[in-house]
Amino acid sequence: MASEVSLMIGGKARTAAASFERLDPMSGEVATKAAAAAKADALAAADAAAAAFPDWSERGPNERRALLMRAAASLQSKADDFVSAMMSETGSTEGWARFNLMLAAGMVSEAAAMTTQISGQVIPSDKPGCIAMAVRQAAGVVLGIAPWNAPIILGVRAIAMPLACGNTVILKGSEVCPRTHALIAEAFVEAGFAGGIVNFITNAPRDAADIVGALIDHPAVKRVNFTGSTAVGRIVAVRAAQNLKPVLLELGGKAPFLVLEDADLDEAVKAAAFGAFMNQGQICMSTERIIVLDTVADQFMAKFKAKVDTMKTGNPRDGKTPLGAVIDLKTVQRVEGLVSEAVSKGAKQVSGGPSNGVLMSATVIDRVTPAMKLFREESFGPVVAVTRARDEAEAIRLANDTEYGLSAAVFTKDAARGLRVAKQIRSGICHINGSTVHDEAQMPFGGVNASGYGRFGGRAGVDAFTDLRWITIETLPGHFPI
Repeated sequence: MASEVSLMIGGKARTAAASFERLDPMSGEVATKAAAAAKADALAAADAAAAAFPDWSERGPNERRALLMRAAASLQSKADDFVSAMMSETGSTEGWARFNLMLAAGMVSEAAAMTTQISGQVIPSDKPGCIAMAVRQAAGVVLGIAPWNAPIILGVRAIAMPLACGNTVILKGSEVCPRTHALIAEAFVEAGFAGGIVNFITNAPRDAADIVGALIDHPAVKRVNFTGSTAVGRIVAVRAAQNLKPVLLELGGKAPFLVLEDADLDEAVKAAAFGAFMNQGQICMSTERIIVLDTVADQFMAKFKAKVDTMKTGNPRDGKTPLGAVIDLKTVQRVEGLVSEAVSKGAKQVSGGPSNGVLMSATVIDRVTPAMKLFREESFGPVVAVTRARDEAEAIRLANDTEYGLSAAVFTKDAARGLRVAKQIRSGICHINGSTVHDEAQMPFGGVNASGYGRFGGRAGVDAFTDLRWITIETLPGHFPI
């Protein structure tokens, strides 16, 4: 039976005049029937968050920390519900759902630890008797907009650090996984984030622009964070800029994975396979381009093909295969189109086969060139392009031949060389001898160029969700020229 999802405004469930349905990508049956917020509902959520802000922002750091720790436990108590929701709404495997929950709970715990680290400084002043301070304070209401692909991780990330900093929040759930995101809001409210501290909105797909626009325009909303596609991120950024509101954007990626001639090929193969095909390649950090030096390319490809051919795809509910379903048939069509175009221009398919509905095989395309769409366009599916480079310099040039800049990886046995190469790759994140898919709650996470700007995580997150104020105290009589 389909799950039903309500709005959460002011700590209470709220129905909407309309609803929308999310279908199970595997079965085609209705997975979730969710409230479709109207503009009035969105404004009510912002009003509730604004009303809750004065009290919440004045709560002490240890009280905020205690509530966040309770929220982490509340999230974990809903593990089976999260697994069921993610399987039915996004076609994910149980392993991916439980990994999502584990990392999300860790993010809440990290946010809890940061409540006592929101500090300022005393700055020497040239004015006698003037004590000058830089003080960080909560910004106000934070709008978090989360996607479907890592729904628990990214839904929690949208609100945990803002709450730790003393902000109130609105979580705008994805139309693809409304039940999964609603469970996050329920967990936080049950943990004590009631009365408008945490609010939750869902909307029908056709209403997304109006609902998000109304929330960004609301005067109480002081920060926006968005994780999703670059195309939508541009729209969010423009709307926020029109309101002179800071926005944190974590957008698309086309992560390069460089294999130099002195790499440990066995380690590179393991990391590349994980990075390319975890969650069917539907991760912003997914390895989309393997750039391997000519001198080791054939040897690498033989090992890589052998590994990938063991990575089977099947019904995620059976739990017998590492790969499950992609999100929809549009993804299948897009990936197949990219593969077909590359092969027609001379690329070689070395792994993969025909799709079965939303079940796609792990696909490897060798000898991809920058002239092919597969080299440039984000596939967000279970396919990886392999490009061969003459030398290190060409590998770096190819890595940077993209509009994106989120994650990257370099494999070499020479750590100093790896660091030198990493510094030349234009990306927010680069891992030496590690996968492009790597996330930790305390790390500054984000990209450059078309992958967005701003950083989630740790102290970088504190900076993103607070205002830095200059406050002075005069301790001596004033002397003024007039």
